[in-house]
Amino acid sequence: MAKFKIIISDPETGKARSVELEGERAVPLIGRRIGDVIDGAIVGLSGCKVLITGGTDSSGFPMRPDIHGGIKTRVLLSKGVGYRARGARKDRRRKTVRGNMITEDIAQINMKIIERPGKAEKE
Repeated sequence: MAKFKIIISDPETGKARSVELEGERAVPLIGRRIGDVIDGAIVGLSGCKVLITGGTDSSGFPMRPDIHGGIKTRVLLSKGVGYRARGARKDRRRKTVRGNMITEDIAQINMKIIERPGKAEKE
């Protein structure tokens, strides 16, 4: 069964909290992608909407939004998630990254709160 560590950041306060989901509570997240908006009740924030922003697998390889599916692959990167260029020259490296879909191999999922229950009713 899947076990995820969820990191939920709050842009208003600048704080983050950690939640662990296991078993049946983690099933609704499998198959979701980076950029999906989900109901916060899944992670214990009823009434909120949260955005999936990224994550890592159990080996520490980051999820990249431009790699489709739940695969682990080696791609040639020059910037972005999974690669930080050293020095002034523009170089490229082949790095191992994960796709943008959440599978059972993912260990950590990053999310941020985009809508609170009180804000939607006022508008």
